[in-house]
Amino acid sequence: MQRITIASVLSFAVSAFAFAEGGLRDEKGKHLDILNDGKPIARYMYAHDTSSPEQRHVTYKPYIHVFAADGKTLITKGPGGKYTHHRGIFLGWSKLGFRGKRYDMWHMKTSEIVHQKFIEAKAGKDATVVRVQLHWNTPDDEVMIHEVRTMTFHHSDPDALLLLDFQTVLTAADDVDLNGDPEHAGFQYRPHNDVVGNKSAKYLFFEDGANPKKNKDMPWVAMTYQLGDKKYTVQHMNHAGNPKGTVHSAYRDYGRFGTFAKAKVAKGKSLTLQHRIRVIAGEAPAREALAAEFKKWAGK
Repeated sequence: MQRITIASVLSFAVSAFAFAEGGLRDEKGKHLDILNDGKPIARYMYAHDTSSPEQRHVTYKPYIHVFAADGKTLITKGPGGKYTHHRGIFLGWSKLGFRGKRYDMWHMKTSEIVHQKFIEAKAGKDATVVRVQLHWNTPDDEVMIHEVRTMTFHHSDPDALLLLDFQTVLTAADDVDLNGDPEHAGFQYRPHNDVVGNKSAKYLFFEDGANPKKNKDMPWVAMTYQLGDKKYTVQHMNHAGNPKGTVHSAYRDYGRFGTFAKAKVAKGKSLTLQHRIRVIAGEAPAREALAAEFKKWAGK
């Protein structure tokens, strides 16, 4: 089977898609910046380069970076640092069962998630929508999961650095078992690696006394962390339509947190996951304000 390279992906994308002007800025084959008022608010990292082990390591899965208000400073983590596989806003499972074998789609030592093409990239006044097709591949480039990932970046919240609706539709090429544990699977946010040094991550839950190691299907968790002299708060929201039994990992002082759900997807069937990420500058608002933000999205 032919190996997918950054060149082949780029050639396909260029021939099949043209980006809208203004609210999107593409560095071909590397990343797509999402702009608001002319400044980047997020960066979709989609490069895939197998020309060397080092380049493969840097580009073995797509993820989303978040910018500070200056549109220059990244407040999320890329390759390297503590746990190199933790990258910005990302998705994966450490134990993915497929045709009698397990594949680690978290640490990505042999398998890869490969950007195939942009289905849609449309910038509007109130929101920018980026929809992409991805393949979850075995080490032999056999497709296990066909993913359509829709990322809606809202521009209507003046208090948010980022308001992202993340929807993914995972279609199984054959029976798939999505498994792992809350520390090594799911939909996660990882702040900048400098948080490792200051251990500043603090968590606020949807109700007093909530325990992420006991409670399941929590609607949201917020995390505040510090970079330099600035603080940022991230509210990670979990849709009620996601698989029941969803567990939050939200206790590490370096700030990696998110949701983990187990699921089995039959051949040809699909699993849909929906989340919202809201990032603001400063300390966490009161629990009531965060609950109101969740209600705006989930309607309850």
